[in-house]
Amino acid sequence: MPKFAANLSFLFTEVAFPARFQAAADAGFRAVEYLFPYVREKAELVDCLRSAGLHQALLNMPAGDWESGERGLACLPGREAEFRDGIGKAIDYAQALDCSNIHAVAGLAPPEGPERTAFEDTYRENLGWAADAAAAHGLNVLIEPINGKRDVPGFFLQTSGQACRLLDELDRANLRLQFDIYHVQIMEGDLTVRLRDCLPRIGHMQIANPPDRHEPDLGEINYPWLFDQIDASGYDGWIGCEYKPRGGTVDGLGWGRDFGLGTPG
Repeated sequence: MPKFAANLSFLFTEVAFPARFQAAADAGFRAVEYLFPYVREKAELVDCLRSAGLHQALLNMPAGDWESGERGLACLPGREAEFRDGIGKAIDYAQALDCSNIHAVAGLAPPEGPERTAFEDTYRENLGWAADAAAAHGLNVLIEPINGKRDVPGFFLQTSGQACRLLDELDRANLRLQFDIYHVQIMEGDLTVRLRDCLPRIGHMQIANPPDRHEPDLGEINYPWLFDQIDASGYDGWIGCEYKPRGGTVDGLGWGRDFGLGTPG
């Protein structure tokens, strides 16, 4: 049966952030993720997780000045020292939170031309360095293709094919793919085949339904079919619910009733 993690940057926003952990547990989730943990002390987050009996499924490494529009550091020439400081901080938090997956957010880059080469070289070098640093602590580094059509124009890494080629080239066992079904559908479609092709490299999944990034029960994607495919594939990692509820979070969990969601855990 698929295992779902609540993304607390999207779900349960009806309550203050610390209360979202218990709200997620009460709704049947066994794990959580959220964009950036660094605005809070590690001890506070550990307490929130333990009090609610939850696992931390994923965390993002620092991603630059998010408020000003930066979307990651991994591909940015001249920011290598900041990236390496960021992976060190992410490892520190991951160890404290008992979280094995760190997402290295790629960043924005020109789509083509001579400038692009410097971004590609920087990305490869940074990912190799990060994967080696994380491996020393038994941690994984994940890369996520994000659609550039709608959500993040100019994002460096936009397709699963591009991501898999990089993973094959860098050849680190702990460098894995973060397979966000919402983004893959927008950029590539053909989800069942993409899932099968990428499965050996996938370390984490996320879901939402286009076109409006809402719950998986309404939109372009036939999620009951995909959940059956994921279950049959043997994938045993977490699936992050990174969608925007149409209304109240719990009211929208009917899609997950067969997986124990929407009722007290």
